[in-house]
Amino acid sequence: MDIPRSTYYYKPKDNFLKKKLDSDLADAIEKIAYQYPYYGYRRITAALRRKGMAINHKKVLKMMKKMGLQCRKAYKFRVTTNSSHNLKVYPNLVKDLVVSRVDQLWCAEITFIRILTAFVYLAAIIDAFSRKIVGYALGRTLATKLPLGALRMAIRGRNTCNLIHHSDKGI
Repeated sequence: MDIPRSTYYYKPKDNFLKKKLDSDLADAIEKIAYQYPYYGYRRITAALRRKGMAINHKKVLKMMKKMGLQCRKAYKFRVTTNSSHNLKVYPNLVKDLVVSRVDQLWCAEITFIRILTAFVYLAAIIDAFSRKIVGYALGRTLATKLPLGALRMAIRGRNTCNLIHHSDKGI
């Protein structure tokens, strides 16, 4: 026989045991990740060690990437709406309206966008029929000129007769 002596003495590794341990570890990681969605690989490693598992953070990171378990970034809640005012609240004119043409109903929306150093606000006017943005404005404050700038941009060059402009504060 022309085979090396090492081939005769070779004993295959027990891959079944390794796969069983990896699947148990994956189950433990998944359980912690769903219970605490803001935990990253470091906190999950610490939680596994508290449970008595001897595990390396690199192995946890590798398995989390393989399983697609990235932590969710926790954002600080910001109040952007002041609903306790004495201003008149207008009735909802679009409750039973069936939109059938362009420039029949515009909806207004204001949201904030996080940039590297601060927040900026985006005011947008959306045509409800075509679902296109017909006007927008970007600013650092929620001053009156922000939505007015978006409205002026939307009005410019459009047919505004028989138009309803709606915001989410209608009753």
